[in-house]
Amino acid sequence: MPSPSLIETGELQVILDDIADRVAGMSDRGKVAQYIPELAGVDLNQFGIAVAPIDGAPVSAGNADTLFSIQSISKVFSLTEALQHVGATLWQRVGATLWQRVGREPSGDPFNSIVQLEHERGIPRNPFINPGAIVVADVLLEDRSSDEAVNDVLNLCRTLAEDASMQVDKAVADSEMRTGSRNRALAHFMKAEGNLKAPVEDVLSLYFRQCSIAMSCRQLAVAGRYLAAAGQNPADGSTVLSAQRARRVTALMMMCGSYDASGEFAFRVGLPAKSGVGGGILCIVPGIAAVTAWSPGLDAKGNSHLASIAFQELVRATRWSVFGPSV
Repeated sequence: MPSPSLIETGELQVILDDIADRVAGMSDRGKVAQYIPELAGVDLNQFGIAVAPIDGAPVSAGNADTLFSIQSISKVFSLTEALQHVGATLWQRVGATLWQRVGREPSGDPFNSIVQLEHERGIPRNPFINPGAIVVADVLLEDRSSDEAVNDVLNLCRTLAEDASMQVDKAVADSEMRTGSRNRALAHFMKAEGNLKAPVEDVLSLYFRQCSIAMSCRQLAVAGRYLAAAGQNPADGSTVLSAQRARRVTALMMMCGSYDASGEFAFRVGLPAKSGVGGGILCIVPGIAAVTAWSPGLDAKGNSHLASIAFQELVRATRWSVFGPSV
């Protein structure tokens, strides 16, 4: 990490306020996700950003306390839940490790593509595209019901964010259940190839509900700090993941977290990231902080247009890119 690695709170507040002010004046704000009806009506004229340092209170600007659907950012927490609670013993018992069922490579295709999945006989490229996250959901159902599993993911988010108030947005979840035909196609194809064990509708019930968890930028940034802290929860020092597993999750975020724009995001920003079609992006600054930016308008790849710009400005001002300072 280039020096200076730490930014004083007052200076960081000035940086975030400046970013929020400039973003507010931008005319191109992207387009909200249209294929999930509950997301299609979200006001485009919103932007929030929050930084949660490992040591210290969160710093934020804009609509940082507005709740939004975290969507695919939930895949970070469901993968963490699988790594944390399911463990190698169960995967050995069912005859396959997680990484035999899900790959660790960028897909280069849209997050809901079935083409590559068919070519590779039902083995998703990584856990952050839709079919990969559906397999992770299936792993979570090996020893519990769909209701129990979604509560486990939700409670993990609550614990990490130090906020018991967050909930699954039922309206968004119901909207996804009604319109999730493509995800059903992905799940049924993997079921046919033997890569799903539980009933498809049980797996999708978990998947749709975890994607519908509502959080704010501030909550999500605080929840992500364990990945910046090598798997330790800064709130109490407990181990969420081993340092090795936390490093692997952040490596996957760098390579695969922004779908088929992951390379472009690494090129322009240089931080491990996970985006969601609700307009949020969670970034990890190893050893320093977790950062969330949110604006509901998406670019052509399904990533928040304004949040992506905000992260470019943030790393330029802070020199936080893992590849060195931006010029």
